[in-house]
Amino acid sequence: MRIAVVGGGISGLMAAYRLRGLLGSGAEIVVVERRERVGGILYTGELAGEPVDLGAEAFVGRRPEVPGLLGELGLTSQLVVPSGSRPVVWSGGAAHPLPERTLMGIPSVAESVRGLVDDATVAWVEGERRRPFGWAVGADISVHELVADRFGEQVVARSVDPLLGGVYAGSSRSIGVRAALPALAAALDAGAASLTEAVAATLPPPSDTPVFGGIRDGYRVLLEALSARSGAKFVTATAATRLDRVAGGWAIDPVGAVDAVVLAVPAPIAAELLRPVLPVAAAAAAGIELASSAVVALALPRDTALPENSGILIATGEPLRAKAFTLSSRKWPHLAARPNALVRASFGKFGDPAPLSWSDADLIAAATEDLSTVTGLTITPTSTVVQRWPGGLAQYAPGHTDRVAALEAVVGATEGLAVAGAYLHGVGVPACVASGAAAAANLAATLG
Repeated sequence: MRIAVVGGGISGLMAAYRLRGLLGSGAEIVVVERRERVGGILYTGELAGEPVDLGAEAFVGRRPEVPGLLGELGLTSQLVVPSGSRPVVWSGGAAHPLPERTLMGIPSVAESVRGLVDDATVAWVEGERRRPFGWAVGADISVHELVADRFGEQVVARSVDPLLGGVYAGSSRSIGVRAALPALAAALDAGAASLTEAVAATLPPPSDTPVFGGIRDGYRVLLEALSARSGAKFVTATAATRLDRVAGGWAIDPVGAVDAVVLAVPAPIAAELLRPVLPVAAAAAAGIELASSAVVALALPRDTALPENSGILIATGEPLRAKAFTLSSRKWPHLAARPNALVRASFGKFGDPAPLSWSDADLIAAATEDLSTVTGLTITPTSTVVQRWPGGLAQYAPGHTDRVAALEAVVGATEGLAVAGAYLHGVGVPACVASGAAAAANLAATLG
C-alpha cells in the first residue's frame, strides 16, 4: 500500500499519522511539502533565545481534538491555559473592554457594548427585538450585511470586525454567516424572531472552563511528534504537480504511482491539482479565496509596564497599521516567567496585501509605534522577528458551505482520493486535526 499526502501542514500530518494507525507498518506514506519545513502556518520560531509561535499560538480548548491528541501522543504535560486576563478593543483613540457574552462580537444584550459604541447605537441594539425581521431559511449573506442592518455599523467596526480579523484575517464584509457562524444560521433558520434572540439562543451557558489552550514549548512539539509517529517519508521544498488517474490508483509528481492521495493543501493549490481529473471539484475549490498576513514578535525589557490584558484588538477605521496585539506575557503564565516581556503584533486583512510588501524594518517600526500608541508606553524592543504568511487563511465567504459541499461530493465519490485542510470546515487547529483524521478514515475505509 502506497499513499501520498500532499501538504505537510497540521491537516496533512494528522492524516499521515492516522493512516499509519489504520493501515499498519507495511504501508508506505509519503508526505510532499512545498515549503522547506512541515507545519504549514503553524511555526515555532525563536525570539531572544526562546521558542515563540509565529503562526497560530492558541486553539479552542473547549473542543476535544487537540487535548485528546496531546494525550494520545504523551504530551499532556505540554498543555497550558491562559491567565484569564481579558482583551480590550482600541476604538476612538481609547481602550474599551471587549464586550462579554457575544457571538464573534455580535452582542446578545445592548448593555454589553455600552461605552464601546455611542448611545444611539446602544438604543438601536436594544430595540432590535421590536423591529420587523425577515430571514429566508437557507440564506447566506455576509456578516456585515446582517449585523450592520440589525445592530448598526459601529457594532460591526468596533466589536465584530476585530474578532473576525483575528480568526480569518478578514472582515465582516468578506465572511459569510452560514460558514463562519453555523449555529447562528441554524437559529435563524429555526425561526428566531430577531438577531438578538438568535444570538442569545446560540451562546453556550456560562462556564469557568478556559476557552483557549496552548502548547508550552510551541506547536513544534506537536508537529515533531506527529511526523515521527506517522513513520512517513518526507519530501520537502518540493511542490506536488500533475495529479493523474492510472490503473489501480493515481500518479502524482514527484511521488509517482500510488494507491491513494490526500490533498491537504490550500484551496487554490487543490484546484490546480484537481482541474485535469475532477473539474467540477476544482471549480468549487477555486472559488475559495485566501488572505495574507504578517506577525511581528517583540521581546521587551521585563519591566515594561504592559496593560493587564491578554491583547489589544484594533477597531476598523482606526489610524493604526496593526490589526491586533497579543500581550503574550500577560496572556500566558508560562511566558510571564521568561526574562523578557513578549508581544505579538498582527498585520494584514483580506483585500489588503500591503503589509507583506513592507520591509522587515518597516513592519517592526509600525509594530513598535502602534504598540506605543495603544499602551502609552515608550516601546524599546531588545529582540524582534518577522514572519509573513502569504495566502495563509481561507475566507469563508457567503456561499462557502455550498462550495465545500460540491467539492466533497465529487471527491467523496472518487475512490482513493480525499481532501483535508483549513478551507473546509474551520480554520482553527482543532478543525484541521479533525479534517486530517476524517480524510484518513475515509481513505482507509475504501482501501481495506
